[in-house]
Amino acid sequence: MKTKRLTVAQATIEFLKNQYSERDGTEQPFFAGCFGIFGHGNLAGFGQALQQSPDFRYYMVRNEQAAVHTAAGYAKMKNRLSTFVCTSSIGPGATNMITAAAGATINRLPVLLLPGDIFATRIVAPVLQQLESAVSQDFSVNDCFKPVSKYWDRINRPEQLITALPEVMRVLTSPADTGAVTLCIPQDVQAEAYDFPAELFERRVWHIPRPRPDVNALLRAVNWILSARKPVIIAGGGVIYSEAEEALKTLVHQTGIPVAETFAGKGSLPYDDPHNLGAAGATGTEGANAVCAEADLVLGIGTRYSDFTTASKTVFQNKNVRFININIAEFDAYKHSALALTGDAKVILEELAQKLESYKVDDNYRKSAADFNKSWDEKVALAYQAENNAIPSQAEVIGAVNNFSKPEDIVLCAAGSAPGDLHKLWRTRNSKGFHLEYGYSCMGYEISGGLGAKMACPDREIYVIVGDGGYLMMPSEIITSLQEGFKLTVILIDNKGFASIGGLSKSIGSGGFGTKYSFRNKEGYLEGESLPVDLVLNAQSLGAKVYKTTDIASFNEALGNAQKEKQTTVIYIETVPERKMAGYGYAWWDVPVAEVSESESVQKARQNYDEQKKKQRYYL
Repeated sequence: MKTKRLTVAQATIEFLKNQYSERDGTEQPFFAGCFGIFGHGNLAGFGQALQQSPDFRYYMVRNEQAAVHTAAGYAKMKNRLSTFVCTSSIGPGATNMITAAAGATINRLPVLLLPGDIFATRIVAPVLQQLESAVSQDFSVNDCFKPVSKYWDRINRPEQLITALPEVMRVLTSPADTGAVTLCIPQDVQAEAYDFPAELFERRVWHIPRPRPDVNALLRAVNWILSARKPVIIAGGGVIYSEAEEALKTLVHQTGIPVAETFAGKGSLPYDDPHNLGAAGATGTEGANAVCAEADLVLGIGTRYSDFTTASKTVFQNKNVRFININIAEFDAYKHSALALTGDAKVILEELAQKLESYKVDDNYRKSAADFNKSWDEKVALAYQAENNAIPSQAEVIGAVNNFSKPEDIVLCAAGSAPGDLHKLWRTRNSKGFHLEYGYSCMGYEISGGLGAKMACPDREIYVIVGDGGYLMMPSEIITSLQEGFKLTVILIDNKGFASIGGLSKSIGSGGFGTKYSFRNKEGYLEGESLPVDLVLNAQSLGAKVYKTTDIASFNEALGNAQKEKQTTVIYIETVPERKMAGYGYAWWDVPVAEVSESESVQKARQNYDEQKKKQRYYL
């Protein structure tokens, strides 16, 4: 058997750069390179290996959490067919990645993590940054990755790599089981040489299947749909990852079944398709929640049914409602006691369309969906209208970006109040034009995720919408975007604090306690004057081109200027946080209110909470 003598780190990189994915006849490298920051736990191992492998590009980031966010943003835009590796040193460098690893796993996005680890020999212990235990020498801080990883392993001997690496790829390329994969490699093992089988490094293509469901289950689903009077489709991210947009459109136009969209599924249909009811659930539109409330059959496609999608189990109110779930993951397919069609969304929708050729919903039902679509767009147009020379609302800022952007441009967001407004208000014209990380809703994802999205499609404009709270969490990857020449347009909305949680605090009777960026007042509360934080100077100090705007007129002018810029640009604007879009129908989110309180406002909020809880249902 031919062998190749390499260090463990060199062998890992050599293997990874020869892995490819294939779906529907299109092949691509599965890894686009490696993000990381070097330290004593990976410098001499992976650092050296990457240095001698210029064809597997290394990108230096400023924060390890940002590295994983960037990889996830890239993988999302690539429909999970390609991603990045992220390497870190041992200790804090590794644990910095845990937050974003959880986000990748929750959002079902493939990312490979290679954190350094303590010495396998244990001669040098405790090594700098080592977590010691009095009951075992067999764990390190990297064990914290176990609950947030879809696959976790530690390589204590070089030959273990031979069987571990194929397992890593099996999970990363699985449409059903993908997420963060963590391969911990002690720093001494990284540098250890071994005669690896040369066959391990040959080009390998991982074929991404399109599994079909059980035939009998499909026939039962057809019969359920044929007997439904008011069916509705919940389009989730699986529609887009499967590239099933056209198959969905065909089925919907053929049958007339209306569609409500999750955050991840927004863009499954264009915003002006008469069958598109818009956003579902807690941040839902009037039509989507009205139709869902009466639906006798829910056809969930590629959705996890998060609490926002179901309005905390209150939106589906028909006592006889049944669920059919199309999902590549069996775990999600069976949710809500559904008839599970486990398989690929595109092929299942195509088969359903063939078998439902003669089925159509009632004309009045179809017309009501079209009426809801039209009336909602009129509400969007009103929300977009700006008052002259006035501090705008967030909706007006979103409207300005939406009206200015091209159909192929991408809006990207993750946390705060903007996702809810975007879910309701953004007019999607392209299925990849709406990029929301709302499975984990992680503050700090915005700029780093935007960088990953831009790297995946460098010819498209990326509009990152981020509040002052999210911006201050992690603006550092502005520097990385400048370093690598990937231009972002960052819309920095300043509302003097955590506006989303502030609004939530008011809704539960606490008046926005602890959510403003303010000095402490004489009474001891953070309710004094606003803190003198200059976000414009901060962004400029990181190297961005910055435009400070005061109203929608100057904001629109800045959008035009930013489009001409060749480097990352930040457009700063203050907004009025109190002016938000209202909820519609069963647009509720279960956030428990204190059962006893001295505050009358909290007592009143608890009464409302108890009323809303009565609407919650089990779907058995």
